[in-house]
Amino acid sequence: MRDAYHDELDALAEQLVEMTRLVGVAITGASTALLDADLALAESVITADDAVDRLRDELDHRAMDLLARQQPVASDLRVIVTTLKISADLERMGDLARHVARAARRRFPDSAVPTGLRSTIVEMSQVAEQLVAKTGSVLVTRDIEAAVQIERDDDEMDRLHRALFTELLDVSAPYSVEVAIDVTLVSRYYERFADHAVAVARRVVYLVTGQHPSELAESV
Repeated sequence: MRDAYHDELDALAEQLVEMTRLVGVAITGASTALLDADLALAESVITADDAVDRLRDELDHRAMDLLARQQPVASDLRVIVTTLKISADLERMGDLARHVARAARRRFPDSAVPTGLRSTIVEMSQVAEQLVAKTGSVLVTRDIEAAVQIERDDDEMDRLHRALFTELLDVSAPYSVEVAIDVTLVSRYYERFADHAVAVARRVVYLVTGQHPSELAESV
């Protein structure tokens, strides 16, 4: 019975990794659709988000079922509760990738990103893709140092977000209000995507150590 129980816990972990993979595919596709004004790709990203939602629902149902049947305590309880929170973060990351794809669809056949801002959005998309890849790796390895590094990597996304916002606020910027709103929203989607990756990393630290990252830093 205990072997079956731990197999179920392992299955939850595998589902989290699969959610991360799907979210990574989504943000990559959404970014390409945004920059290349690819309507078909944008539509496919929007549709594919349903798979992330279904996986989250299935994972949450299984986790709640384990809570009810096994009444876990200590580290096992921490695993299940943390899994529920991570699945919520990953589901939200999928939603944000969908929002990027919708921005691409909304401005088709034009690109939602003007030439002068393209390089910054490209950098933001690359950081987002790297963060979700690292998040998936951390979920598999439960490497604390790698999890803490994700939070440091997020600093680059914050810097890009601020730089883009500053450029859009420049009175001499040649962008219409409509373009400024679109790009500001897209930038915010990437910034929030990265924030959720950080949240997952922090939850992994808690899962492994029983301490939040700030507590862990203070104890070192």
